[in-house]
Parts: sequence; C-alpha cells; structure tokens
Amino acid sequence: MQILIIGAGGVGAAAARIAKRRSFFTTCVIADYDPSRPEALVTELADPRFKAAQVDASDAAAVEALVRKHGITHTLNAVDPRFVMPIFTGVTTAGATYLDMAMSLSSPHPENPHELTGVKLGDEQFKQSEELAARGVLALCGIGVEPGLSDVFARYAADELFGEIDELGVRDGANLTVDGYEFAPSFSIWTTIEECLNPPVMYEADRGWFTTAPFSEPEVFDFPEGIGEVECVNVEHEEVLLMPRWIDAKRVNFKYGLGEEFISVLKTLHMLGLDSTQPVNVKGQMVSPRDMVAAVLPDPAQLGHLMKGKTCAGLLVTGKDKDGAAKRVYLYHVADNEETMARDNSQAVVWQTALNPVIALELLATGVWTGAGVLGPEAFDAKPFLELLGSPEGYDSPWHIQDRTHELGA
Repeated sequence: MQILIIGAGGVGAAAARIAKRRSFFTTCVIADYDPSRPEALVTELADPRFKAAQVDASDAAAVEALVRKHGITHTLNAVDPRFVMPIFTGVTTAGATYLDMAMSLSSPHPENPHELTGVKLGDEQFKQSEELAARGVLALCGIGVEPGLSDVFARYAADELFGEIDELGVRDGANLTVDGYEFAPSFSIWTTIEECLNPPVMYEADRGWFTTAPFSEPEVFDFPEGIGEVECVNVEHEEVLLMPRWIDAKRVNFKYGLGEEFISVLKTLHMLGLDSTQPVNVKGQMVSPRDMVAAVLPDPAQLGHLMKGKTCAGLLVTGKDKDGAAKRVYLYHVADNEETMARDNSQAVVWQTALNPVIALELLATGVWTGAGVLGPEAFDAKPFLELLGSPEGYDSPWHIQDRTHELGA
C-alpha cells in the first residue's frame, strides 16, 4: 500500500504518527500547501517510508498528478471540508482509493431551512457512487471518529446487539480545558462553525431527512469515565446522512456537548456575520470573515501541552435485543489528553479523529475490508475494526459498552 495524506495539520500529523508503528504500508507521502509542514513532520518521524510533498488541495488536477507521480493506492483527506470535492475528484480520477473524515458541504434549503433539507452533506459525492463502483474505485467517506467510529458502533449494534433499533443517537462530549485561554476550540473552528451554525439534519423512518434550528433539543447527557454531565444540542453531522443508508433505524440524530459559553460565542459570530465564507473588502484586501476568525484563534494542533481532560465519542442505541426485550446501550471510546500527548505528541481530539482512518487503511491493505463506490463505515463488518482498535496487538485503545437500559424505566 502506498498512502498519500493530504494535510499536515493536527489530524494529518497524528495519523502519520499513529501509522508509523504499523507495517501495513510501504510508502506514505505527506502533502500540504505549505511544504515546510510535511518536511518538518517527515524529519520528526525519522522513518524512510515517509516522504514530504507540496500540493494545492483546491486543484483537482494537481491532486491527480501527485497521486500518479507517487503510485499512490490510497489517499487520506486530512484537510477541512471545503477541499473535499477537488481532492475526491483528483484521487478517484487517478483510480486510487479515497478516504475522508468529513464529507462534501451542505447548503440550506433556500425557503425553509429549519424544516427541509437543501443540498445535504455528502450529496455531491454520492452522486458519483455508481460511476465509481463501475470502475471498481472505492471512496470510504466519514471514517474519522464522528463520523467514523460512531458509524462502526452503529453497524456493530445492528449486527450483534439489537434485533430492532428505535434510535441511533450520537453523543459527543468532553471536559477538556486549555490553560491560559478563555476561548480556544480543540478542533478546527472553520469546521466547527460549519457544523454548528448550519441547520441540523435529523432522520425518521416515516419522514426521511429533515432539519431543525441550530442548537435545538438541548439535553443533559452523563458521559462516562469522569467527564460527567454535559449539555448537548442538535448539530449537523454526517452520521445522520450515513447511518440510514445501511442500517434500519426508526430515528437517527447527532448531539454535541458544546456548553453554554461555546454556543454563545458561535451565536455572536453568526450575529456579526463572522461565520461567513464570502470574502469582504478590508482596506483593499479580500478576506473571508470565517478565515479571519480562524487566523486569530490558536491552532488546535498546538494546544496539546496546555490541555487537560478527556474527550468521549459514542453512540446511544435504543431498541429491542435479539430476544425482543427493551434495551439501551452506550458504545463509546474515550481519549485522555495526557495519554495521547505522551503516546503521539497529539492532543486528544485530533488523535481520536486520526486513529480511525489509520485502522481502516490497515483493514483495506489486508483485504479484510473491500468495496467499490461511495461507502460509509456502516457498509463494512464492524467486528474486525473494533478488535484491531482495542487489542494490545492492534492499536491498544479500548472501547466500551455501557448498559443504560435502566433509563427506559418500567
């Protein structure tokens, strides 16, 4: 396997550091618009399998040329979602396998954005699924942590734990703090704004996909391993667009533990128009307000040494077990910042995100996972993924199942 990682930021760097310990690939080219970033990372890794390159991720032809130049078989897109389509196009045109952690961008319904969907996350990619399948090309989309591991949990729950699923509810929360900062997001603020200020997508079997208002349906969710209670709200996320395509569930939703302060900041950015991606003239320079916000905030990849706490990604599944009895479980994975920094010099959120595509790459390299067309993690057998994730011989990062049937009452 010859891998290309596009993006040498927090997630791309963490993926390379995690992959270094594995033997399933022969070459890994790390490319970025700024060539100094992959060059520094390759020097740090000190492994002859890793090489640095430069690429403009907005240029599909440049991506295709890079894939062909290095004989790349599998490409991991580790940049923010606005570059999904040029990378997707360049990689698949070259005939290589494509992986990403966030899908093509959505746009709200022009007249009724808080009830009806417009262009949904991933729509641009799914349009090409039949053509890719006919050519035998695979695009494995949404294989980060959320989406990604949560989708693997959904497949496992459907296959192993439940006979009937009423609801798949992704719940993400953390107790991370950053010393010295009143406001410092632990993940890309560009992506966070996109997710949190767009109308959240919901799914119901008898209604299909629909939307609601941002930050709707707040609930307090008790996260495990000392994180505790965090208020979660509806957020637009790929799981809701992926899970119903392969898993029979009556309802699917995604709720993110943002907290009151974070929600207040996001609402203020929106009120001031600072969430916009449309460039404005600032003293003769055309600047995107959202890019400006990202530029003045600290780089999340550089905050690990100042961070404390844990982050939890998980899926709350409600329904009936194989014998028809009521059942609710929370399948989850926790990353402790102290541990991820010691292990791979990567803060917990980016490390947890990067871990899962590396596991997927190994399963593809060994032929355990195979497929063609545009597929989500739900399209593959979950058991080998989870075994590799948790086993000491694999990635030694345990996942857990917490029984919450008692929450259903009598």
